[in-house]
Amino acid sequence: MEPASHFIDVEGLSTHYLEAGAGETLVLIHGGGSGADAYGNWKDCIGAYARQFHVIAVDMIGFGKSAKPDPATYNYGQTNRNKHMIAFLEAVAKGKPVLLIGNSMGGATALGVTIQRPELVKKLVLMGAAGLDIANPDPAPRKALGGYDFTPEGMRKLVSVLAGPHFNISDELVRYRHQLTIQPGSREAMTALHQHMQSDPMTYAREAIASVQTETLVVGGKLDQIAIPARIYGYLELMPNSWGFILPHVGHWVMMEAPQEFVTVTSAFFSGTMFRAPR
Repeated sequence: MEPASHFIDVEGLSTHYLEAGAGETLVLIHGGGSGADAYGNWKDCIGAYARQFHVIAVDMIGFGKSAKPDPATYNYGQTNRNKHMIAFLEAVAKGKPVLLIGNSMGGATALGVTIQRPELVKKLVLMGAAGLDIANPDPAPRKALGGYDFTPEGMRKLVSVLAGPHFNISDELVRYRHQLTIQPGSREAMTALHQHMQSDPMTYAREAIASVQTETLVVGGKLDQIAIPARIYGYLELMPNSWGFILPHVGHWVMMEAPQEFVTVTSAFFSGTMFRAPR
């Protein structure tokens, strides 16, 4: 199923999203690695989800086909990402609560939305999610993410850090992601994003995370070098209504490395056929 492409003005910023299917609204938020966008991150999941849900996969500001405002006048920190996503959800879902999945930086954004506006989120999936300040003690993977040099060779190195060792890094994937990073405004947006990580990080106080009452499924790859399993367990310890699902032999991109398993488990979580909490 080929999703339809749409643009919507959100807070004066052209915001691109893909749409497919019918049913309850499911919003997918991609990660923040260089070359990420809604299509590249979710293309292997959208069709399967669309059999059951009304799927919306959004390009965050600075990514894909969405606006890339001048960093001189726009702050690419997490606070603005949350603000923009709240406004986007209000616009596309008309105030009705959505099912929400966020990966990596998109996970931090999905979590931020849920903390600030819990009435907008019916159920939440955090997959390889930022948001909780537990990082790999080995600095090399994070250094690799920040050291991307905007070349095809650099993109291949970046993908090799994000994906697990069994993932096929195709030339098509490398080319697609690299091309996105050399579009007008992309490099400036990514540079600004990294600069704002210090002053406006992708993390929240543990008390804020623990305050979330929304039913949450925390998903991760056992071989993830960025959102290491300790972070998954950290979320599970803090969030009272949370379940965990960890896949072996998988890295940071569960939705790309194991799309069938990911869609099956998350769909069961959303539909209530699994993960029922005792009352």
